[in-house]
Amino acid sequence: MPSDTPRVTRRTACKTMLASAVTVCAADLIGELPVYALSAPRSLPRVAPGEACISPSAVQDFIAGVEKRVGGLHSFMILQNGKVEAEAYWAPYGPHQPHMLYSLSKSFTSTAVGFAIAEGKVSVDTPVTSYFPDKLPAEQSDNLKAMKVKHLLTMSTGHDKDATGGTTAAADGDWIRAFLALPVEHDPGTKFVYNSAATYMLSAIVQKTTGLKVVDYLRPRLFEKIGIEQPTWETCPHGINTGGWGLAVKTEDIARFGQLYLQDGVWENRRVLPEHWVDTATTKKIVNGDPNAESDWTQGYCYQFWRCRHNAFRGDGAFGQFCVVLPEHNTVIAITSGVGDMQAILDEAWLHLLPALGAKAVDQDATALQKQIAHLEIPYTMPVKPVRSGTQKLNGARYKLNSNSLNLESVRFETRGGKLTAAFKTTSGELNLVGAEKGWAKGEGQLPGIVSHKTAGHLVWIGPDVCELTLCYNETPFIQTLRFSFMPQRDEFNLNISLRFFMGPTQFGQIKGTRVPSQSDFTRTRGE
Repeated sequence: MPSDTPRVTRRTACKTMLASAVTVCAADLIGELPVYALSAPRSLPRVAPGEACISPSAVQDFIAGVEKRVGGLHSFMILQNGKVEAEAYWAPYGPHQPHMLYSLSKSFTSTAVGFAIAEGKVSVDTPVTSYFPDKLPAEQSDNLKAMKVKHLLTMSTGHDKDATGGTTAAADGDWIRAFLALPVEHDPGTKFVYNSAATYMLSAIVQKTTGLKVVDYLRPRLFEKIGIEQPTWETCPHGINTGGWGLAVKTEDIARFGQLYLQDGVWENRRVLPEHWVDTATTKKIVNGDPNAESDWTQGYCYQFWRCRHNAFRGDGAFGQFCVVLPEHNTVIAITSGVGDMQAILDEAWLHLLPALGAKAVDQDATALQKQIAHLEIPYTMPVKPVRSGTQKLNGARYKLNSNSLNLESVRFETRGGKLTAAFKTTSGELNLVGAEKGWAKGEGQLPGIVSHKTAGHLVWIGPDVCELTLCYNETPFIQTLRFSFMPQRDEFNLNISLRFFMGPTQFGQIKGTRVPSQSDFTRTRGE
C-alpha cells in the first residue's frame, strides 16, 4: 500500500489459533466473514508449534519490514520440506479466497505447453505461423516466419516493445490475427522484451492443438492431481484463456504449484509434470539485464519463469503475486499483495527469511508472532479522537448526485445492525456497497475500474459529519475508499472516491450530493 496510507490502530484480537501451524487466519474471525477450516482433506501438512525450522522472529521481521517499506501484504505462506511453517492473511483476505495472479498466470501457461510438448502436440521449434495459417497477414516478414514457440516462451519474439496493447486492441476481438499483423523488428531469439501477448499466443496454440482451453487442459493433468480446486481464468473475446494473466487461485494453491516444481514435478510419489520439464522450464534461456545488479529482474528469463538471486526461480505477477522456489533450501514462498514496489518484497524476504532457512530455529516461542499475525488487517483511516457514530441518522436518507464520470445518479442509505449500505442508482442499474462498523461486511458490487464484484467493507466515522467506507475487493489487489463529507445545514454532501493500487491512489474527482426530501420530511414541514 502507499507509504502515506494511515495505519490501522484498532483490531479485534483473534482468540483462536490453528493448532497445526504457526498461523492465525485473522480474516476468518471478524465481522460476517465465515470461518473456513484449513484442515480440508487435501490441505498441505502443517508443522506443529515448536517444531518449525524457520525462526518465528525472522517471520516477524519479514512482516514488519514489508509493512514499513511498502505496506501490508494480502497473504503469504512459507513451506519448508513440504510442510507449511508459517502463513498469514491480512483481513479481510483469507485462505478460502482466490486471488488474481496477473502475470504469475504465465508460469501455469508454460506448464500447459510442457504437457502439450510431452504429448507430441506442440514443439518449441515449430514456427508460430504454422499453427494459424488462416490468420496470417497478406505479407509476412522473414522475422515473423522465423518466430517459433520457444521465442514465445522466452519473451524473445523479435518485437521492439510489448505487443499486448496492439494485440488486445483488435476491433474484431481477434487477438491472434492482430498479433501476427504486428511488425517484428528484430530477429527472434536475439532480444528480451517482456511480452504478455506472447503468452496469450502460447495459450492459443495449446487450445488450437488440444481442443481445450488451457484451464480445462490443465484440470486433469495438473490442478486435480495436486489439489487445486475451482481455478478460474479470463478469456479473450474469442474464448481463449488470456494466458499471460487472468488466472485466480488461492494462496495455498500457489504454494502447491511451487512445491510441485521444487519436487521436480513429482507429487505424493507420482510424476505429474513431464520428466525433465522442471529443469527445462526454470533454467536461464536468455539474458535480460545485468546479472550482477541487485535486482531479481535481471537474473535471466526461462520458459515463463524468472531466475532470482540466491539461485532461486519464481513466477510473479503485477502488484506482488509471487511463487518463489529456493531449491537449495527446500523452500517455497507464496505471496499475494497489492503493492507497487515488488522488488521490496523480495528484498525483505532475502534479508529476513533467507538466513533463517535450513537450520532449526532457536527462538521457538511463537507467541509474539501469533499476536502480530492476529492483528494483520488492510489499513483504513481512524479518527484522531473518538467520534460518535452517525450511521443511524442516515437511515432512509436519499441524495441526488451531480453529473459525474462514474455515471452515479443517486444514493440511498440504509442501516441495520451496525452496517451501512450505500445503494447507488447508476445508469445501468443499482449498486449496493456495504460497510460494517465492526469488522468487515461481505458484499457484492463494483464501482467502475474494478473487475470483481465480491467485496468486504469497513465503515468508520472520522469526524462528526465525515465517514469513510473502505471497500476491499478481496479477490483482487484493489481497495477503494469512499469518503462522505456531510453538510447537514445544507442537506448536501461531498463524495470523494479513490482507488488504492500500484504506486498510489487514483482519484475520481469529487461528487456532490443533494438530499431529496422524503415523504416524512414533507409531512413534518406541513405540520401534519
